[in-house]
Amino acid sequence: MKFYKLLLVSFFAMVLSVNIFAQQKEMTKEEWQNEMNRLTERRVSLTAELNALKAEVANLKKINAGLKSYDDCVNETYAMLGAKKADVDNFRKQLADLTAKIDGRVPEKADRQAELDAMKKNKISALPEFFDQVHNQLQRKLDAWVVAPKEINYTVVKNDNLWNIAKKKEHYANPFAWPVIYKANRDQIKNPDLIFPKQIFKIPNLTEEEKSKYDKIRRNYKPAPPTQTQAPAVAPAPAEKKPAAAAAPAPKKVK
Repeated sequence: MKFYKLLLVSFFAMVLSVNIFAQQKEMTKEEWQNEMNRLTERRVSLTAELNALKAEVANLKKINAGLKSYDDCVNETYAMLGAKKADVDNFRKQLADLTAKIDGRVPEKADRQAELDAMKKNKISALPEFFDQVHNQLQRKLDAWVVAPKEINYTVVKNDNLWNIAKKKEHYANPFAWPVIYKANRDQIKNPDLIFPKQIFKIPNLTEEEKSKYDKIRRNYKPAPPTQTQAPAVAPAPAEKKPAAAAAPAPKKVK
């Protein structure tokens, strides 16, 4: 409506300007008639434009009246997927939980992959809100998730002992964790002081509890004070402090 008023105001402003101009400058009858004809044509043109705009507005109102509300459109989309708003809300929550697990590398990776595969099969994942995250982003994160093996194999070499094997950076970087290797290979190690070249030992990953336990032992370890006698060429490795019933001698080097 404001636009219509603006057109009318413009037309009357032109007429007024002609009157003012005519008062300021004496016009002949022919000049006056020509100016009135021009303004009349302009009025007809503006009226036609106004009518066209009215028709367009009426058509838009008719189209708008036939449109569904946003909520109706959303619910109709959900219905096409055989779902309701509550189902979509639940899917959104599951996706947020799974994303947090994958970002936090919550084990096991295979379990997270199974969860993602199940979400991919859900038709709700086709909604634009979820599609890229479910079918692309999270899969890329899982593909980049490198899982360390639960255990590795190590071949004993000359002068090895369990203490030094556990001390290696690629193993535990903590010599006090040697009992873990001993327990994992009891089928080959009868005496932790006696290991032999070419034996192949399993080196299992430490659990969080084991890491804490052996880190604490290492922090609290205090070597015995030096004696007056000359130290041997190769000092024996200190033994882990354990209860007497489970005590094991310090591992010695391979002969």
